Amino acid sequence: MSADDSAAGTAGVARVETAAVEHVPIITMVRHDKRNAIDAEMTAALDAALNRLEDDPELWVGILNGGPDMFCAGTDMASTSGAPTERGGVYGVVGRTRTKPLIAAVEGIAYGGGFEVVMACDLVVAAENARFGLPEVKRGLVATSGALFRAARVLPLNVAKELLFTGADLAPAEARRLGLVNRITPPGGALAGATELAMTITGNAPIPVQQSLQVVDALASADDERGWELTRQARRVIGESEDAEEGVAAFFEKRQPRWTGR
Repeated sequence: MSADDSAAGTAGVARVETAAVEHVPIITMVRHDKRNAIDAEMTAALDAALNRLEDDPELWVGILNGGPDMFCAGTDMASTSGAPTERGGVYGVVGRTRTKPLIAAVEGIAYGGGFEVVMACDLVVAAENARFGLPEVKRGLVATSGALFRAARVLPLNVAKELLFTGADLAPAEARRLGLVNRITPPGGALAGATELAMTITGNAPIPVQQSLQVVDALASADDERGWELTRQARRVIGESEDAEEGVAAFFEKRQPRWTGR
């Protein structure tokens, strides 16, 4: 389970709003009181929106964002993100095989599962105030939504390890230098930047774009099933540890965890 840094408590109503600019659906996570932490309702809504992107021949490029102040804080640790969906996997996003490009427009935090959603997208536009991080180890947990194998795909290996081992943040300027982020915008400009990039893509013939994506992804993800199996193995080990229980308890009790290494 990816760590949600939002406040504990009963989840607010989660939904996804979808608007469209020509051939580009703009998919917005709306659960701002919980920093867009993903619960079962959000998972179902994301799955439906991305299914529509895939199935509608008039939609060529998608944009995924979390609104003007944040992207996503990961799994809702109080209620969980619900069951993986048939077509999208966890969150309805990270296990999905897509034929159409998906751009992440990131304002504010993309933590835990939120960062894993970003890594599942094809291109990233980030505002200067964006922050990427994998804080699971701070909760006695491990990243389970693709970061264990995708982080080292989108970042240098030693940088990926540092993020996974320390839970530290990665700023957008450094993320662009390292190749994770395609474009940086002023705060509040990520969606506009992503829309501009999407419109550039839709100025090209859609079928060659889709074929290019499928070939690149097929080669890049050739070992993904092994990655998912190793992630499930890591999750089983973590789930049996005392520290996992302690980390989650400390999170909800808003105190420092007391690790034992057991």
